[in-house]
Amino acid sequence: MTVTESLAAATPTTAPATPTAVDVCAAASHPHPRPDGQDHYTISEVVAFTGLTAHTLRWYERIGLMPHIDRSHTGQRRYRNRDLDWLTFVGKLRLTGMPVAGMVRYAELVREGEDNFAERHSLLEETRHHVRARIAELQDALAVLDYKINTCAGAEQAPERH
Repeated sequence: MTVTESLAAATPTTAPATPTAVDVCAAASHPHPRPDGQDHYTISEVVAFTGLTAHTLRWYERIGLMPHIDRSHTGQRRYRNRDLDWLTFVGKLRLTGMPVAGMVRYAELVREGEDNFAERHSLLEETRHHVRARIAELQDALAVLDYKINTCAGAEQAPERH
């Protein structure tokens, strides 16, 4: 089972049925440019949809973050809606500051199957802890900025004394 297969939408599709598992830890689904069954995207289309570079997409594949991308009969990569969903999730993980090694580990766990939900859960909990700590740091920095801005604004409004 591939990472992308594990992120197949939970809703019925028009594509032939294949055995897939839904990753219950994946990001929520969003509308796709094409319906399932007609979702064959070139690398340039995925670049346009995601804002990632072709180099990044190929690198993700090389390091195991996006293995087993379908190929056309001519060898061109063909991404599916489930791959777009996975890239959205990876993008969220990147925003959290999760190291690439952690993202790759999560992808490996998804590929291994459903017997490791506890480890996936632990990895995501740890990431959430780091995100909340960073949010607290940023809120503290924002409070200092607000104080300084208000102090400067008050100083500008005060009458000049000679």
